[in-house]
Amino acid sequence: MFREMRRKNKQLSEEECIDMLIHEPRGVLALLGDDDYPYTVPMSHVYVDGKIYFHGAMKGHKVDAVKKYSKCSYCVVDKGIKAEDSWWYTFKSVIVFGTIKTLTDRDEKIDKLTHFGDKFFPTHQETVDEINRLIDKTNVFEITVDHMTGKEVEEK
Repeated sequence: MFREMRRKNKQLSEEECIDMLIHEPRGVLALLGDDDYPYTVPMSHVYVDGKIYFHGAMKGHKVDAVKKYSKCSYCVVDKGIKAEDSWWYTFKSVIVFGTIKTLTDRDEKIDKLTHFGDKFFPTHQETVDEINRLIDKTNVFEITVDHMTGKEVEEK
């Protein structure tokens, strides 16, 4: 069902892909948007127990797109390494294909937001304070990974 990578010699291992999803802070979420146009949006994420999580508003284009069609893609690119005395970079990317849903269970939302906050806030107390302040105004989205590939590219 999913295409094999054409340049297998550039393919990252599953462990390298997971490492990027854990450590890179952002990626781009792709959904089927209004009038079936692709809709992409930069997102901060966490990778927990084999799934990818985001948070967002209770209304908007992303919410409508998730309700309309559950298939999605998510792409993460690292910062890359610039070759010395040259213009090109070597960088890694991961592309995930999966299904996305909005979490509805309050305890599950709090758990995933705690992972999220602990990744991005300086202290756990800030995470707790932010969750308490915004839990009723925040959606949490979950991607179940159906297929994942990663690639290392050297631009020249």
